[in-house]
Amino acid sequence: MTSWQEHAIWWQVYPLGFAAAPKALADAPPEPARTLRALIDWLDYAVGLGVSGIALGPIFTASTHGYDTVDHFGIDPRLGDRADFDALVAAAHERGLRIMLDGVFNHVGREHPAFRAAVENGPDNAEARLFDLTWNGPGAAPTVGNFEGHDSLVALNHGDDGVVDLVSEVMRYWLRAGADAWRLDAAYAVPTQFWQQVLPAVRAEFGEAYVVGEVIHGDYAQIVAESGMDAVTQYELWKAIWNSIRERNFYELDHALGRHNDMLEAFVPLTFVGNHDVTRIATQIPDPRLRAHALVLLMTLGGTPSIYYGDEQGFEAVKEERFGGDDAIRPAFPDSPADLPESGWDVYHLHQELISVRRRHPWLHRARTRALNLSNETYAYEAVGEGGRLVVVLNVADAAARVDGVGVTDVVAGPAELGDGGAWVRVDACGWAVLE
Repeated sequence: MTSWQEHAIWWQVYPLGFAAAPKALADAPPEPARTLRALIDWLDYAVGLGVSGIALGPIFTASTHGYDTVDHFGIDPRLGDRADFDALVAAAHERGLRIMLDGVFNHVGREHPAFRAAVENGPDNAEARLFDLTWNGPGAAPTVGNFEGHDSLVALNHGDDGVVDLVSEVMRYWLRAGADAWRLDAAYAVPTQFWQQVLPAVRAEFGEAYVVGEVIHGDYAQIVAESGMDAVTQYELWKAIWNSIRERNFYELDHALGRHNDMLEAFVPLTFVGNHDVTRIATQIPDPRLRAHALVLLMTLGGTPSIYYGDEQGFEAVKEERFGGDDAIRPAFPDSPADLPESGWDVYHLHQELISVRRRHPWLHRARTRALNLSNETYAYEAVGEGGRLVVVLNVADAAARVDGVGVTDVVAGPAELGDGGAWVRVDACGWAVLE
């Protein structure tokens, strides 16, 4: 792992939503109203927030939501063209911001030219081997393997060398164009052996590239070891954070942190409390007094943190399991930060404060935690890494809480009262504190 990865904090943006792009490529006007360049006006906002990179959702030509790719080598016309991408990358790099791209390599859209050729030309053509197709006899349409029952998403055949070559070339093409990292969408649905074949060529040319896979369930450490990826998404921790806070029961979180410690022995997960696929953290935790606790955890636990655009402004939205059910969590942003509602800036400033804590304690990247005090409504833990120790106290009770035996001398963030030379700490009702 290179040094830049150890200091990475991502701001994740879903560009098609951010730019208010038409829902379907077929409905796109000849010239988009906003392109990827619209993000340039937000880069200073991201720098001010304290992040070090922009993690972009799908930007390649697709039929609808971006995860139904039809051309891996072209920028979606709803977001402009290659010149717009180049301008964004240059502006980001000028500010020291890295760029992560979203690689959809488990499946493609039905309008992908190779898939259309495969169906039209039959089982003996080269394109047919690229897809998960079962041929049903002369003149009959093939049975098409898809992604999780979505007929519009055609599964690639990951046992085919042509797919290995395609994905390897796509990844290197965009790294040559200035990208710094890849998120591998639905990596959990792809055999780890496939990534074993793809990634060596990518690593040989771009040794500093960061590669993180979207994995929801399974043995995270084993998947990382077998695939050659740098990391996977830490969904276990995401769920434990919001559920423990919402239900005022920290035992689930404590269990998850034990598993998280084990993962950190093998790799550094991508951590988050929000992304483009889940209900907003501010909605998951209805009590506004408790929402900061999730961010405190994100910024004081081991991992590579990612902040989903809008979470830093306290946006609320529900992910719904229906067609278009993602729209509310993938909103348009205004032309500039000055156009945001005033109500969200306190949340932004809290993000700045806690990201600053993490920046001043870079060893948190691989920090392990140990519980100092655990009850349903109060949780205190120490985060320990090379050269440092922090103590975090979280209180979700409606009364102040005192924790003994913490051994601290200073309050780093959050209101707290120290007593007996730091032997104990008291935090307010529904309060939190970071101490050292």
